[in-house]
Amino acid sequence: MDELRAISTFIRAAELGSFNKAATAQGTTPQAVSKTVRQLEHYLGVRLFHRTTRKNTLTEDGQLLLDSVRASMEGFAGALNRVRNSAKGDQGLIRISAGGAVGRKVLMPLVAEFSQLHPGVTFDLVLEDRSTDTVGERIDLGFKAGNAPTAQVVSRWLFPIRLVVCATPEYLAKHGAPQSIDDLARHRCIGYRQPGTGRPVPWEFQVDGEISYRSMDFIVCCSDPEAEMHAVLNGIGIGQTDSINATAELRAGTLVPLLASSTSERMGLYLYYAQRTDMPSRVRRFIDFAAARLSAHR
Repeated sequence: MDELRAISTFIRAAELGSFNKAATAQGTTPQAVSKTVRQLEHYLGVRLFHRTTRKNTLTEDGQLLLDSVRASMEGFAGALNRVRNSAKGDQGLIRISAGGAVGRKVLMPLVAEFSQLHPGVTFDLVLEDRSTDTVGERIDLGFKAGNAPTAQVVSRWLFPIRLVVCATPEYLAKHGAPQSIDDLARHRCIGYRQPGTGRPVPWEFQVDGEISYRSMDFIVCCSDPEAEMHAVLNGIGIGQTDSINATAELRAGTLVPLLASSTSERMGLYLYYAQRTDMPSRVRRFIDFAAARLSAHR
């Protein structure tokens, strides 16, 4: 027996006082309503209605059941409507995954603007530099810097990420600017060390249309990209950082780009999400909003 359907049919028949009227309201037959009520009575072991040819009235047990379940059914219906309206409207939670730098410098401004436009939407931001299980962690969408996501997700390329060699004006005034990749060997260089492997990451260049890697001798090597950036900003040496971290400093003039003709643009920023036919409209709206805003970076 479908208990939820049986209770719903019982409530309708009790409120209307007639199996015929209940059948009309539910788009079924009086025989079907009567059968459902009988099944419920058998299941409970009590009689719920006094039946006559003209009217059905509740027994004492039937009234007790009606008083017990009506409020719960109204609450249940209200919950369903709230979820339905949340899926269709501009309210509800969006869970987003992104790396730390992408979250702070790219995602946060998007969230701030979107929240002004849609104040009923709330956000849960998972900002970690690791791969995220979109299904297991109930992630609605994510942002990934680097290569395209390899998991079974839908991904959208948003803009290229450049690997920029840069230094402060003060450093360049004291040491001069390198004129070629080979010139970097005589400069003080700041590097990044992969936390997982402990190995310094080679610098990446584009030479004659091909990607070329150079292992550098670093005077300072950091396992945190923000610390690496601060070492460059403090004038310790030249660094190579991605354009997401460097753009604001380059625009402000606190960092100067170097060797522009050799800048690599192999990487990109991607937006990804699980393939779903029942995506809430608030999530779809945020995806379209983010793609439109970030297209200006191309």
